[in-house]
Amino acid sequence: MNGAEFVPLSLTPLLIGCLAAIACALPGNFLLLRRQALIGDAISHVVLPGIVAAFLIGGTIATLPMLLGAAGAAIVAVAMIEGIRRYGRIEPGAAMGVTFTTLFAAGVLLLEMSDTSGVHLDVEHALYGNLESLVWLDATGWGSLVDPTALAGLPPELFRIALVLVMIAALLVAFWRPLAISTFDEGFAATLGLPVTAIGLGLVIVSALAAVAAFDAVGSIIVIAMFICPPAAARLMTNRLGTQVALSVGFALIAAILGFVLAGYGPRWFGSIHAVSAAGMIATMSGVILALAALFGPARARST
Repeated sequence: MNGAEFVPLSLTPLLIGCLAAIACALPGNFLLLRRQALIGDAISHVVLPGIVAAFLIGGTIATLPMLLGAAGAAIVAVAMIEGIRRYGRIEPGAAMGVTFTTLFAAGVLLLEMSDTSGVHLDVEHALYGNLESLVWLDATGWGSLVDPTALAGLPPELFRIALVLVMIAALLVAFWRPLAISTFDEGFAATLGLPVTAIGLGLVIVSALAAVAAFDAVGSIIVIAMFICPPAAARLMTNRLGTQVALSVGFALIAAILGFVLAGYGPRWFGSIHAVSAAGMIATMSGVILALAALFGPARARST
């Protein structure tokens, strides 16, 4: 594929996929170390009805309404979990399971009943992402990268995920020390006067921000692979936090690039003319990387 084909059709989806994978992997490292990895799954389920409700109210899939909708859904989820736990007198895990499945089902039903023909927002998009359609139609080749007119036609999702990634990276750098201390020893962090509850809540909020930003790329289900697989693979390679975070970014990039390429060209190697879901293949590559790390990672024995 030459530049005249690659730049308009594949460059921006590939970049968005890479940025989304990194944005999820960064907070995923700390969720994993805190044994809260499934919070990423919970967030991906909870934000769906909030995003759909924000679209129905505002008629747009802009970043701010989506984030506000996701935040509202998260508040509703917390209230539901607490109410079910108290009045139903069941364990928190069961209350969380009921809440997440209920809200996710509500989001799917809202999508089914809504008119979303004017935007890329439907059940398939919500579940599996819409990465392939995030193309740059105004581009004509590599020269478009320095053409102001062509750059004006870049998909807005690219700027959204790039901005969110910069925010997440900046927050992790700014709060690295308290976040690392509270992650490994919450009791010691409390004795130092660190607000451990606020730090934990902030990590969840950042994870929700990443999930919402990655919504266009990988949907609300496959995003869980982005949160767990690259950090888990990195954890099996090293016992140093800084190295783990760096490795998780590298693994996220490898999964995104290989997944995108194999989704488009892999089926041709087996005689098929149909491509497969790019988000699904990215998640598959993330799982393959994790499996290889589990088999050959030098730190796998200590991690276990």
